[in-house]
Amino acid sequence: MTALLRDPLRRFLLRTCLLTAHMTLLASATANASDQCHGTLYLTFDTGNMRHAELIADTLARQQVHATFFLAQEKTSRGDHALDPGWAPYWQARVAEGHAFGSHTWRHGSFREDSGRQVRYRLPDGSVETLDAPAVCEELQRPDRRFVELTGRRLDPLWRAPGGRTTPNTLAAARSCGYRHVGWAAAGFLGDELPSETHPNALLLRNALDHLKDGDIVMAHLGIWSRKDPFAPMLDALIGGLKAKGFCFATLPARP
Repeated sequence: MTALLRDPLRRFLLRTCLLTAHMTLLASATANASDQCHGTLYLTFDTGNMRHAELIADTLARQQVHATFFLAQEKTSRGDHALDPGWAPYWQARVAEGHAFGSHTWRHGSFREDSGRQVRYRLPDGSVETLDAPAVCEELQRPDRRFVELTGRRLDPLWRAPGGRTTPNTLAAARSCGYRHVGWAAAGFLGDELPSETHPNALLLRNALDHLKDGDIVMAHLGIWSRKDPFAPMLDALIGGLKAKGFCFATLPARP
């Protein structure tokens, strides 16, 4: 063995054999993992107040799961906003981890109803604006431009209306500027914004584990103002339980 190690050519051949064996084992493990996958789910998170953003990111990293984040300039529990420069390190880290990202509008307003070729847009402060198609596009594109400033990466051509509420004019305008709307499955509504007094975490967890099926889009938030007992700490149990049922996870494709 000593003579072998002293010979550069033989050392090279030994390293090559070891590397080949390692790659063979890795390919086998990957194939086995794929064989055990009996369905795919798409975890998605809207910004919300960002209170549990770090906890959720840590859970996803530990579970080796990629998700799709929908971003709006929402006020956070830190007193700033989710797309302010102070959040750049957070978003940069998520980009490096390989997650996907879409627009959740800039001001997190609600698209209420169409009026001619326009749409009534209710803002969080209760005021209402009437937007034409270019103005709708601006609501979707501002998070995109800010994300580039923060991370150097564009958002994927996806968007989610706050509350999931859309109108025909809104959807048409979004398509005209390149964004595909993404909602969620009925079973994918995790309920993290519902009152914890009537919808405790154990109930929400059980509902998700019992009813999610292949291809479902799952929706939650990085933080919710109103819920007393946050659901975010249950994410680890949720992902673990879904994996045990044979589900794998993926980011939403840019195109259907």
